[in-house]
Amino acid sequence: MGERVDTVILVRHGRPALSKRVRLTWRGFRDWWVLYDEGGIVADQKVPKRVRQWAREADLVVTSPLPRAVESARMAAGREPDEQWPSLVEAALPSPPLGPLKLRPKSWGTVARILWAVGYSDGMESHGEARARANAVADDLALRAAGGNVVYVQGHGWFNRMVKGSLMARGWRVRSQNGDLHWSRRRLTRPRRDNGMNK
Repeated sequence: MGERVDTVILVRHGRPALSKRVRLTWRGFRDWWVLYDEGGIVADQKVPKRVRQWAREADLVVTSPLPRAVESARMAAGREPDEQWPSLVEAALPSPPLGPLKLRPKSWGTVARILWAVGYSDGMESHGEARARANAVADDLALRAAGGNVVYVQGHGWFNRMVKGSLMARGWRVRSQNGDLHWSRRRLTRPRRDNGMNK
């Protein structure tokens, strides 16, 4: 009999319905981000075959409560997610006040993320606070995966990366990953003999 392995699969949500083909000031980007969080995903998109298989075979499907994550999990798993965790929402993306400068949302996201990483938070969740949250999520996922379970997580691009780092710091190994685009995935495992619960 093969060794049972604890598995966590981190998957980014599908392609959102809100258009990114606009140019916005920093204030406009702040408003755009609110709409992004409130909106869902494009209805007719194709879920990658491997993602769909993993979601449908998972012992537990958990998701961020944001619509784009919940709809993606529903599309991938073919059913409602088992649980929604507020702790899985995307890391804060404060909009830096840069006057009349107009950029596309993707460019604003890059600028905002860099400034956030070096300490700018504008009263939102700081990088340190997000790291602490990712560590807590990693611990929660490890508990739910213990015993050879597969936990499928439908979350968000940047925060998924942070959770991956937290899991790796706890001895988990990345078995496969494929970048940061929509539906990107990271599959991590931890053999049961390493989880301290099989003594």
